[in-house]
Amino acid sequence: MQQGQPMIIMGDDAQRVQDKDAQEYNISAARGVAESVRSTLGPKGMDKMLVNSMGDVTITNDGVTILQEMDIDNPTAEMVVEVAETQEDEAGDGTTSAVAIAGELLKNAEDLLEQDIHPTAVIKGFNLASEYAREQVDEVATAVDPDDTETLQNVAETSMTGKGAELDKDVLADLVVRAVQGVTVEADDGSHVVDLANLNIETRTGRAAGESRLLTGAAIDKDPVHDDMPTDFESANVLLLNDPIEVEEADVDTSVNVDSPDQLQKFLDQEEEQLREKVDQIVDSGADVVFCQKGIDDLAQHYLAKEGVLAVRRTKKSDLTFLKNVLGAPIVTDLDSLTADDLAVGSVERDGDEELFYVEGEDAHGVTLLLYGTTDHVVDELERGIQDALDVVSTTVSDGRTLPGGGAVEVEIARRLRDYADSVEGREQLAVEAFADSLELIPRVLAENAGLDAIDLLVDLRAAHEAGDQHAGLDVFAGEVVDTAEAGVVETAHAKEQAIASAAEAANLVLKIDDIISAGDLSTAGGDDEGGAPGGGMGGMGGMGGAM
Repeated sequence: MQQGQPMIIMGDDAQRVQDKDAQEYNISAARGVAESVRSTLGPKGMDKMLVNSMGDVTITNDGVTILQEMDIDNPTAEMVVEVAETQEDEAGDGTTSAVAIAGELLKNAEDLLEQDIHPTAVIKGFNLASEYAREQVDEVATAVDPDDTETLQNVAETSMTGKGAELDKDVLADLVVRAVQGVTVEADDGSHVVDLANLNIETRTGRAAGESRLLTGAAIDKDPVHDDMPTDFESANVLLLNDPIEVEEADVDTSVNVDSPDQLQKFLDQEEEQLREKVDQIVDSGADVVFCQKGIDDLAQHYLAKEGVLAVRRTKKSDLTFLKNVLGAPIVTDLDSLTADDLAVGSVERDGDEELFYVEGEDAHGVTLLLYGTTDHVVDELERGIQDALDVVSTTVSDGRTLPGGGAVEVEIARRLRDYADSVEGREQLAVEAFADSLELIPRVLAENAGLDAIDLLVDLRAAHEAGDQHAGLDVFAGEVVDTAEAGVVETAHAKEQAIASAAEAANLVLKIDDIISAGDLSTAGGDDEGGAPGGGMGGMGGMGGAM
């Protein structure tokens, strides 16, 4: 070994991929993930059927759901999945767009690398383009008032189009907007804050989605613990309890030796007395209704029914927390400390057909969306679509900006980026132009997924924007270029900014890697598959094929 030459000592199973091979490996892995969700983009996007190891089936075209359910076992591919998860957390929608743009950025970056442009120059160019693109998004955006119901409904309908909620999107969009407005408060500085913790979704099967409705208060999917209990109260004192109404058990294993029937009876009487005391504590506090997160003993159920108290056991923690918001009542964790101040006044009504309790506080602080679907798969996908719509509408209310959809904003930003590239010196200029080309993937894929001629429509879109029509986008149903803002195809500006930022950062993170050193197989789980070499394409991502 020559003096000064570095020496790396690795085990027999270790793998190392360097320089261009490492870049090709990483780009291939990331693009594989991005391309797996591209066909789901837009109103005409296709669905994926995902079957997990337990045999459970999920049918969806929601980007983040697909990527989370896929059995991805490749470190680079998981970095792209994080893009979708970040987009979902920050904006609520646009996950497929963010991942698709990231994949296209890497594809165009690979072309630049083959022209011997250094990754550092590409990364710098992408950073410049990302920052400029987000500035232009703000310039193109239109201000929207939180009370502008029509625009908010358009935002909701755009989000739901192409998903399970599309057939009844008029009805559902109205429910979504009313739900968001019902949990929106105006802050001291004049801004609007949407508290989605005060909004709950309850799903039922057996009816059409168009029969879904918005309820003031909470809907609890539980039965009374005893048939003789009352079920309806116009004005009830409600207790939220996280303490079992059962005989207290010893902390350690114990045994009791009984010498006579009298001793056994005395022991049973003591347990009964203990339960009676717990029930008396509830009754003495003035409680009419008890929602208990834990168990209720059969004998305690009998006592509560005799006292005319409605009790529900094994209430989900999430439901109990939501009831706390709806009623403004604390959750009691110890019956010994229970007082009348721990109760809240509200109405409780039993819907026997739906087997639900409707609970509403005197000063309602929450709403419930009751969603219907014909089957479990339908209602699950409907819930995902509604959740995305709720997120984008709440983001629009708090952010106050909207953008034209249908690929209009991507083509406009791409046009402005190309003009901006003329002012960028050095090889970074090529990276800025590549960024512009990558953004145009969105209208191109929208057209492809609708079975339209993507090349002709993209040419028409560019021409319309060059002529000054910033709102020119794609109507995939008519197959022509229209003013999408006027047509009601509207997206939230925050989601677009987040998608551009996340895609650029993920692409740069992948491009910056020039050496992969693995203790074994190049996968996160260290499986048996051979796939470390760049020629293996996706490497340790073998599980994806089965999931897809």
